[in-house]
Amino acid sequence: MVDPDTSDRGTLEGGPRGPITVVVVDDHPLYRSGVVRTLADDGRFAVLAEGSSAAEAVELARTHAPMVILLDISMPGNGVEAARQIATVAPGVHVAMLTVSETDDDIMAALQAGAKGYLLKGVGADDLVSIVAGIAAGESYVSPGLAARLLVSLNAKGSAPAAAPSPLGGLTAREEQILRLVAQGLSNKEVGRKLALQEKTVKHYMTNILQKLHARNRVEAAMMAREAWQPKQG
Repeated sequence: MVDPDTSDRGTLEGGPRGPITVVVVDDHPLYRSGVVRTLADDGRFAVLAEGSSAAEAVELARTHAPMVILLDISMPGNGVEAARQIATVAPGVHVAMLTVSETDDDIMAALQAGAKGYLLKGVGADDLVSIVAGIAAGESYVSPGLAARLLVSLNAKGSAPAAAPSPLGGLTAREEQILRLVAQGLSNKEVGRKLALQEKTVKHYMTNILQKLHARNRVEAAMMAREAWQPKQG
């Protein structure tokens, strides 16, 4: 999960890399226009194209190769199916779901399809631009509340994936401390407050943790941690 962090916007702006290119695909024209306007008003983004279906999303990702493509799940053809196809035809594009769905099945399906982000449509404008900028930079985001509930649900069903032998053995004491808090559903900002660390520092630790665990995102890392630590807690 990427926490909204408006304090370091300058590190992601302009320069030799140019604007953050985005495609927005949603079958509700008014909502889609609002998202496009929010991104354009921020100044860091260039919206290359808009669409309203899964088929359009795949074609737009292939032809425009944006840094980020925002997909609605419930649009014609299904956004999750679009994400799966985009992972094949345009693997360099970061997919983020922007949806009203809070169901565990949709969240897991989106992450398994390769989505780097899972945002709810109630997200505020400032948070939206910060999250999308983070996803463009290679970070992942699932809202803390959804991530925590998903972990509880997976553990209740006994469906958390089995961890590799000693998956957490390579973590430092500080990294393990941070991961324990993340596994409880805390955001980067909340972890920083608890440990008296800057949010940027927590993000740096989380990047190292994901690399060491070979986890695609922090939800997966948290599931691995909970599974590994379960015997100690039981």
